[in-house]
Amino acid sequence: MKDFAGKIAVITGGGTGMGRELARQLVAEGCNVAMCDVSAEAMAETKRLCEVERLPQGLCITTHVADVSIEDQFLRFRDELIEQQATDKIHLLFNNAGIGGGGSLFTNTREQWERTFNICWGGVYLGVRTFLPLLVKADEGHIVNTSSVNGFWASVGLGVSHTAYCSAKFAVKGFTEALMNDLRLNAPHIKCSVVMPGHIGTSIVSNSRKVQNGSDQLTPNEIVQTRQRLKGMGIDVAPMSDDQIQQIALDRAQKFHDEAPTTAAAAAKIILDGVKAERWRILVGDDAHRLDERVRQTPEKAYTPEFHQSFAEEVGWRLG
Repeated sequence: MKDFAGKIAVITGGGTGMGRELARQLVAEGCNVAMCDVSAEAMAETKRLCEVERLPQGLCITTHVADVSIEDQFLRFRDELIEQQATDKIHLLFNNAGIGGGGSLFTNTREQWERTFNICWGGVYLGVRTFLPLLVKADEGHIVNTSSVNGFWASVGLGVSHTAYCSAKFAVKGFTEALMNDLRLNAPHIKCSVVMPGHIGTSIVSNSRKVQNGSDQLTPNEIVQTRQRLKGMGIDVAPMSDDQIQQIALDRAQKFHDEAPTTAAAAAKIILDGVKAERWRILVGDDAHRLDERVRQTPEKAYTPEFHQSFAEEVGWRLG
């Protein structure tokens, strides 16, 4: 698909981050966009940003509140799209929505663990299931599933459990690779790509807390875990109050956004360029390329302290 003008794109998680930037760049190229998110306010801001520049005549941008882990809400999103976009087909599907959290089978609740897994993996599966019939009706289509570098390297540091997110992202990667042949056999006019970003400047840390906890504040159990992690990093947490621990967490979320080596806008451009080039495997960010190369070179050492430390120093990541 070399040109997005006149096409119809579906984007999950369109309220912030890469989803927002995908919407903005697609609209700038004359593509109609239907996005979903759990936050109507965030999507309204995305739509406003898309409309800052004069839209091509007849271009349609619609927003739909939906939790991608709940099939009935996905189906409602699809039905609203068909009505509001006045179409029975789409050309692009970006399964982008995701959250973190619930990383440990020991210290997190089953509800937290499954919330992350069901959004990051279930949202991709349900997205394809829901919108595949509309893609089939188009003359050409492309499915873009967002995995992560954590879809081939299951860690963010030896001091942090990350099982729910990593498991989901590995599932997305494997599903997309298997989907390529399924499409080739049954719908050869539809392509698919798996996106594996490194550290991208998004609000996923704070957004994940809002989804998991209802606010961007740590729960009492998370405060205890954060104290333990900071202590493991050699930081004296004994004199710190709970409010100070909360502030450290808020500062970390802000730094994750502000100090990322790749912006969400740059990531979106890499993804869209990859779609145009029909690349099935899209690594996003120099850190993603370096990590992919290192894991492939020495997979048996990928989870050793030495690997973590040397790679973090190489790309400027703060692990732990």
